[in-house]
Amino acid sequence: MEKLFKLKEHGTDVKTEIIAGATTFLSMVYILAVNPGMLAAAGMDSAGVFTATAVSAAVASLFMAFFANYPVALASGMGLNAYFAFTVCGDLAAKGVTDPWKIALAAVLVEGIVFVLLSLCNFREKLVNDVPANLKYAITAGIGLFITLIGLKGAGIVIGDASTLVNLGSFSSPQVVLALVGLIIVAVLYHFNIKGYILIGILVTWGLGMIAEATGWYVVNPEAGVYSLFPSFSGASFIPAKPALFQFDFAWIADNIIQFIVIVFSFLYVDLFDTVGTLIGVASKGNLLDENGNLPRAKGALMADACGTIVGACIGTSTVTSYVESSAGVANGGRTGLTAVTAGVLFIVALFFSPIFLAIPSFATAPALVWVGLLMIGAVRNMHFDGDIADVVGGFLALIMMPFTYSIANGIMFGILAWVILKVLTGKVKDIPAVMWIAAILFGLRVATLIMQQTA
Repeated sequence: MEKLFKLKEHGTDVKTEIIAGATTFLSMVYILAVNPGMLAAAGMDSAGVFTATAVSAAVASLFMAFFANYPVALASGMGLNAYFAFTVCGDLAAKGVTDPWKIALAAVLVEGIVFVLLSLCNFREKLVNDVPANLKYAITAGIGLFITLIGLKGAGIVIGDASTLVNLGSFSSPQVVLALVGLIIVAVLYHFNIKGYILIGILVTWGLGMIAEATGWYVVNPEAGVYSLFPSFSGASFIPAKPALFQFDFAWIADNIIQFIVIVFSFLYVDLFDTVGTLIGVASKGNLLDENGNLPRAKGALMADACGTIVGACIGTSTVTSYVESSAGVANGGRTGLTAVTAGVLFIVALFFSPIFLAIPSFATAPALVWVGLLMIGAVRNMHFDGDIADVVGGFLALIMMPFTYSIANGIMFGILAWVILKVLTGKVKDIPAVMWIAAILFGLRVATLIMQQTA
């Protein structure tokens, strides 16, 4: 382990890394429950998607471990799967296309291949490393707010409201109460410096939930999306379903190449900047950036992301990307690829014990996400709000637009566009690296496509 992952150099050990990997896995295992249902709406077999989601997450996480030695796990991305199922497949189905998911999978495959090429020519690596320091700290803090919102929303602590946009959930809900109790448990364990405190917090909160169900406080109602917290085993539970292997509709693509390119670009845009933001945020939290604020071995990390996407497309799932929930493992001491290996192995285990992992509710992982958000928002202390106006405004927009638009990519888009525009308007064009010009142009094209879609 020492030779493979350089544990001593990173100030960690095998036990810490394994606990961190388990914490990351439990924080993102919800994707195994969400993704099959999401892609089933596009006409795919949910059992096959479950297998593809678990296998692609495992393989991509192993890629990350051995290509870059980073404690970052990967899986099918939230947001990207919704775009896959409801926008791409939904639009194609409305036009009478049969099995539109085969076209969407082909788009994901092409996206992954393009990302491999971009990684080889160092564009993605340059983008990660040339983002200004103030923007990097803002991205870290913004991701902290974003995953806090994910946790609060998953537990029902924050709910939608037609009048005020968001509101406070009901304290009559056991999920809300148990999530808040779980957060207090995590805080107390942290105070007493208990190893694996975040993982323990998740498991204790889940255990309290099972007690609540047994006593009748937590009432199971599948129609309302409230499922039993107790694993349900059967003989079929231990047999993974067959995924959709190499299911692409190249005939349709040949006849509709322009439309296909638009689909690929949309996947590229979101995945590119989500990944960049996630890597910067997680690496910053784990003190993995070098003295210049750059990410060592960025090419390997981005190559793992690209290869994971290709594998995912070939076995039948939406775009695979780096998960911001990896911050939970980093906060628990994860510093090397052994953390990613642990998460990857657990995804393989989940194939055969799916009832256990699917029974972990979102309110049990909410305390972990909220706590990690608390830790990541601390990056604000390193931001400068009285220096160059481009750094100030760009950083601020990146910070606030992530949670307020529910997108890491949107936060980076506003931050970079504001930074480049203000550099130009204040006569500091020479300070703009070439890769920031390219990113700004890509974002400009994205804004133009959004305007066309909204006015169509």
